[in-house]
Amino acid sequence: MNAIAGRWRGRLRRAGSARGTEAGRLLVIGLPYLWLTVFFLVPFLIVLKIAFANIQLSMPPVEPVVTWTQDQVLQLRLHFSNFSFVFGDSLYVAAFLNSLKVAGVSTVLALLIGYPMAYGIARAPGAWRNVLFLLVVLPFFTSFLLRVYAWLGLLGRNGPVNGVLLALGIVQEPLQMLQTDFAVYLGMVYSYLPFMVLPLYSAIEKLDLTLLEAAADLGCRPTKAFFTVTLPLTLEGIYAGCLLVFIPAVGEYVIPALLGGPDTLMIGRVVWDEFFGNRDWPVASALAIVLLAILTGFVLLLQRIQARGREA
Repeated sequence: MNAIAGRWRGRLRRAGSARGTEAGRLLVIGLPYLWLTVFFLVPFLIVLKIAFANIQLSMPPVEPVVTWTQDQVLQLRLHFSNFSFVFGDSLYVAAFLNSLKVAGVSTVLALLIGYPMAYGIARAPGAWRNVLFLLVVLPFFTSFLLRVYAWLGLLGRNGPVNGVLLALGIVQEPLQMLQTDFAVYLGMVYSYLPFMVLPLYSAIEKLDLTLLEAAADLGCRPTKAFFTVTLPLTLEGIYAGCLLVFIPAVGEYVIPALLGGPDTLMIGRVVWDEFFGNRDWPVASALAIVLLAILTGFVLLLQRIQARGREA
């Protein structure tokens, strides 16, 4: 009897341990999904509902999409005119194209600058590696808005940059650097460069150096070894860095508003103007939905390229 009772107690303990493990697994998996549901899916559904609504002169300035008639019949009224207006207006199309151009050029510039930086940090001695890594993430210690505002003083006609150029005799009069595309690209690359360096550093730091030694033993020159060994093995870091820079750069509002001129038309500024200037919430929501669809298409395309690279 004691042996039978001991076996039952063991089974009960194992069953309780299994239930506890399953509950912990569900908790760990469920919390991220709960977070995404509350802070992404619910706001997205609200914006999607507004995108199919019609504007009205009230607060909120949108007509309800779902209503009940006098006969207690549920009525759904969807207006697709907002999306047709977005695609039919040349202003919005130009804003989308210019945003993609600015984000793409900024991403390429950040990659060209960030890859040598990440490579240098990953190959630096251990004592210097932490210091260099800290210098990369140091801008995050201050406000993003303050860092962008600082460029207003640096690039002004009486700022330090023009002062150095005049002192060296490179220019004869101060340059107009603010309110130009140059200032926008500079602000973009400066602000998002750490997002490019961090994944690149992680990918390069994990690279097996014996592969480069083997390539050198086989007579491969350093330049050829970089393009045939180092670069292909760090493509994951390149993809991640490009996504981390490109996605927020497309919808950037602060940098074009502060550093760009009136001709710097980007979708972030257009959405802001539609929401708070024109108070046309349906069109602004439609713009946001279209932007999200474009970015999702880019992410899916990049994932497909990554999958083909792994298969190859």
